[in-house]
Order: sequence, then C-alpha cells, then structure tokens
Amino acid sequence: PKTDIVFLKVHKSASSTVMNILFRFGETHNLTFAFPLGGGYQLYYPHHFLARFVQGFSPRSPRRFNILCHHMRFLQPEVQKVVPSSAVYFSILRNPVQLMESSFVYYKGASAFSRVRSLEEFLSQPYRYYNPASGDRHYARNLMTFDFGFNPDGEVSPERVQLMLKAIEASFDFLLISEYFDESMVLLKELLCWDLDSVVSFPLNSRDSSTKSPLADSVVEKLKAWNRLDWEIYTHFNRTFWERIERDIGRERMRREVQALRERQAELARTCLQGTGSVAPKDIKDSSLRPLQHGGARILGYNLKQGLGQELERTCRRLVTPELQYSSLLYKKQFPPQPP
Repeated sequence: PKTDIVFLKVHKSASSTVMNILFRFGETHNLTFAFPLGGGYQLYYPHHFLARFVQGFSPRSPRRFNILCHHMRFLQPEVQKVVPSSAVYFSILRNPVQLMESSFVYYKGASAFSRVRSLEEFLSQPYRYYNPASGDRHYARNLMTFDFGFNPDGEVSPERVQLMLKAIEASFDFLLISEYFDESMVLLKELLCWDLDSVVSFPLNSRDSSTKSPLADSVVEKLKAWNRLDWEIYTHFNRTFWERIERDIGRERMRREVQALRERQAELARTCLQGTGSVAPKDIKDSSLRPLQHGGARILGYNLKQGLGQELERTCRRLVTPELQYSSLLYKKQFPPQPP
C-alpha cells in the first residue's frame, strides 16, 4: 500500500469525506501528517502553500511527512519540500455549477455574496458585487482553479486553458470526481493498493436538503460562463476519469467493486449508526461528534449506537468524527503537549 500522499483538498467537493479516509488510514498505519503550524485546520489558506507553514518543518533539517491533506493553495515546489519524492498526488473535483451553489450558501459572509439575496441576483450583475482585489474573492469565482494555484480571474483563451490542464496533469497522478464518489473510491483503492475497508466512508460535512433548491437552466448557463476556468478543468478531468477506469479497471469490474463498497458501507451503517443515517445538528447527542456549522448551511452528523464493543466503537467513531475534531486528535498524538 502507498503511504506517502498529497491530497489537494478542494472546497465543497466531498473532500472532508476523503480527508476522513486519509486520517483513518494514517492513524491505523502510524503515519505522520503535515499539520498546519500550531495545530490549525488550514495551511494559511488562501496564501500559496509554503513549507514553513507546516508544524515541525525546518529548512535546516528537512523532515518529510507521509500525508499532506489540509486545505492549501497548491504550490508544488514548496509541497515537495515536506513530502517524500515518491508521494502520490491526487485531488477531487465537483461540477462547478453545484460547487458554486454550495459555496454561495456556505460562504454567505464572503464579500461578493453578503449583499445579495440569491445566486440569481449575484449572476445578474456579478461585477457589481464581485471585486477581483478582495481577499476572499475566490469563494465566488473559479474556486477549483484558485485552489490549484491559478488565477481565478485569468482570461479564458484556449492556449491558457491548455497550459493550466497540462500543469495539473504534470503535478497530479489522478483526479477524482465527487459526483461519482463510489467509483472514485474504487479508483483510489486501486491506485494506492489499499483494501476495501480503507476507502469505506460515511458522507461528512454535507448539508441538509432544506437549503438546496434546483437551479433554472438560464442560471446554470450563467454559472458555467462565470466559472469558465473551473468548467474547463472539470469537463477535461471528468473525461480522463472515465478513460482511466476503462483502461485500468474496466466497466464490468468497476460495477462489481462499487456494489461491494456500497454493501460494506450499508453493513457498517447498520452496525454503527442509530437510525438510518445522518441527522440534523440539534439531534446529535454526542457533542464531540457535532460538525462545525458554517454560513447558511446546516451541516449534518451522526449518532452512534450504544453498547458497541470497545474495538467496534473505536472503528465506528472514527468513521463519523468530524474533520476538525479528528484533526485535533491526530495533532495531539503527533505532537504531545509537553508537561510544564
């Protein structure tokens, strides 16, 4: 199994669920994480990543970490200073239309969104609300482009798009697609030589459907145009994702693997969870399992069954521990507080 991994955690793309998979794998195999200084949750995002943002990194005695997966704005020469040269690089993409709709609800406080009532209103005159010079502009335009390290306000010429796609292909071994999450997990398992249980997960940091509303076709077209660079990235790598599956796994085997993954997930849900699945934040009984609530979204969580055996309880708890709590736990394990 591959143990040196760089995961570019792209916003609002099921990346918290992928992070949980990496946290569990790293903890099980005693791997080291490149944590943000002081145990924070982002590597000085939205600044481009620098090696010195990592706790325990020193240019004099460069220490390599196994897994780099916290939010960052990608900059490969700096990333290479903190992970082994053998590291596998991957990320996950989401359809930019749904991504921006999610971003609008989640980052409602961002300067571009704070004065509008709806996404339609924003798109009717985006430059009235959007300021390319503001420090949080990236939440409102080409968010994936920005996370990959590029300029979200760059011109959309065929040459520039090609350069960007080539640069991503040169840096990353593969990109997953969040709309095909189960297929993505099978591909991840295949390319990292992991077993099935390592890629089983429950959706984390997802919001309840009460804040979701279908978008009119005219809005969808405006969203694609406004996020054109993201759209180019997404359509290109959505295509190569399926080409890779055809080449490396084959449709028939993929179908069987996805079925096995879903059956295992259903089995774990029956074993671990009270009720049938996720619940509203107010209904989560164990406060340590309550996810951070942000913006206008209601982020769902889980209740564990009572009376699970010690080992099983631990397995189940890890599957539903929200990102911030899990990150803190692993940070304290890797950097134990010094006694006074």
